Amino acid sequence: MEIGFVAGLGIRSNAVNLNVYSSKSASICGVQVGSQCMKHKRQDHLHTKVAQVNMTVAKPTSDTEIKSGYNFHDQFDKYVMNTYGRFKIAMVAGKGTKLYDSTGKEYLDLVAGIATCTLGHGNPKLAETASNVMKNVHHVSNLFYIPPQGELAKVLVENSVAERVFFCNSGAEANEAALKLSRKYFNSKPENEGKAPVVICAQQSFHGRTLGTVSATGQLKYQKGFAPLLPGFEFTPYNDIESLNKLVESINNSGSRKVAAIMLEPVQGEGGVRPATAAFLQRARDLCDEQDALLMFDEVQVGVGRTGNLWGYEQSGVKPDVFTLAKGLAGGVPIGAMLCRSKCDVFGPGEHASTFGGNFLATSCGLTVLNELLNEGLLLNVQKRGSELKNGLIELQEKYPSIISEVRGTGLILGYELSADAGFTSVDVVGKCIEAGVLVVPAGPSVVRMVPPLNISESDVKLALSVMNKVVESLATSPSK
Repeated sequence: MEIGFVAGLGIRSNAVNLNVYSSKSASICGVQVGSQCMKHKRQDHLHTKVAQVNMTVAKPTSDTEIKSGYNFHDQFDKYVMNTYGRFKIAMVAGKGTKLYDSTGKEYLDLVAGIATCTLGHGNPKLAETASNVMKNVHHVSNLFYIPPQGELAKVLVENSVAERVFFCNSGAEANEAALKLSRKYFNSKPENEGKAPVVICAQQSFHGRTLGTVSATGQLKYQKGFAPLLPGFEFTPYNDIESLNKLVESINNSGSRKVAAIMLEPVQGEGGVRPATAAFLQRARDLCDEQDALLMFDEVQVGVGRTGNLWGYEQSGVKPDVFTLAKGLAGGVPIGAMLCRSKCDVFGPGEHASTFGGNFLATSCGLTVLNELLNEGLLLNVQKRGSELKNGLIELQEKYPSIISEVRGTGLILGYELSADAGFTSVDVVGKCIEAGVLVVPAGPSVVRMVPPLNISESDVKLALSVMNKVVESLATSPSK
C-alpha cells in the first residue's frame, strides 16, 4: 500500500526506497549500499553516474530496534555546519499531517517545518503543480517575464492592501528588502536630508539571521558574537504604547535622526507566540502617518492564513504600508515576498534583485496554496481547528494552573507558557511529545508552540490534545520535578 511519495521517497508497506547520489560505499539503516558509483574522468567534461539505491526500512518491532537504527547524524557531524541543535531523528517521508522517520515511526506534525507546510506533506495538488513545472521550465532569469510570478503578484495584490510585490526566497530576504526599501523611501524625501534613518522594532522580535535582519531582531541571543551590528535600529517593549511614544519623540528630537519605519510582527512567533494588541498597532500606524514613516509588518510566520484570516493584519484592522511573507506561501517550496503600497514603490531597475526570486516553481506552488485558501474553504478549517485546539489547551491550563500560566495565539499559531515554578522547560515538553509521536516546537525556554498544517483534521486535534495532557501530567508528577 502506498502511503506517501515525497521528493523521490516512495513508501510502500512500511518500506522506503530512495534514489540518491552516492560517492562511495556506505551503510544506511544497517543496509550496505552503493560502491564507487560517482566516477570522474578528467576529459572535456565531468561525467557523473547516478546510482540507484534501494533502501528498505522495516517497521520497527521494539524500542531497541528503534534506538539501534542507522545514525543519520554521523553524516551531519562530519559534513554539515553545526547551525542547528537537531533531534537525532531522520524524517524520510510524510503524508498529510503525518511524518515518518527512518525507523518507520509515525508522528503527528504540529510544526509543519515551522509554519511552512501549509497543505501538509505529500499534498497531491502541490505535487502535481511541482511535477508539471519541473517537466517544462522551472527557472529563467528575471530579465524575462515569468508568467506565474505575475499571476501570483496579481492574486496577492487583489486580496491585500498592497499594490506591488517583490519576490525572493525566504523570510529573512523579504525583511531585508523591506528594510532596504524603508531607507530608499526615507532618503527620497528632501526634508530628511542630513538626518539618519531609524527603524523601530520590538523587544523579543525576530526578523531573520542575515546581518541586517539580526540587527533588527530584539533578542540578544541571536546577536551575540556578530558585533558590530548595523546601526539605525531602536527597540521598544512590545504592546507598550507609552514607551513607543517616548522612543519616537526621543529620536525625532535628537536633531540628527528621524524615524523612517516601525517594523512589527502582528504575532511574535519566536518571541513566545505573543499577539499584538489592536491599540498598539493602531498607535504605530498613527505615529507613522504623522511623520511619513513606513509601517511594516513582518508576516513571515503569521501570514497566508495561519491566523484564520488571510493576513495577520486583518486581526486588528490596522493596515501596513509594507508587509512581508515567506514560509507557508508556497507550502514548503522556498519563497519570500515583500508587498508594499504604491507610495513606497521606490525601487528602480538594479536597485534590488534576486536570482531565484519569483521562479516558476515557487510562484506556481504559491498559486496552488492561495487557491486552497481562497476557494477551497481552508481558512474556515483554520478557524475551526484553531478554536478546538486553543479551547483544549485552555482546559489543560485549568487542569494544571500551577504549571501552565497562559495560553496564547490565534488560529493555528498557538502556544502555552509554563509557569516559572513548573519545574521543567518547553524543551522537556517537546522531547516527551516527540517520544509520544507528536511534534511541537519551543518558542523560548518556557513556551510550547504549535503551528500545524492548515488542513489539520478534528481527529488530529483530539490526538494532539490527548498526548499533550499525558505529557504535562507525566512531567508534573515526575519525582525528578
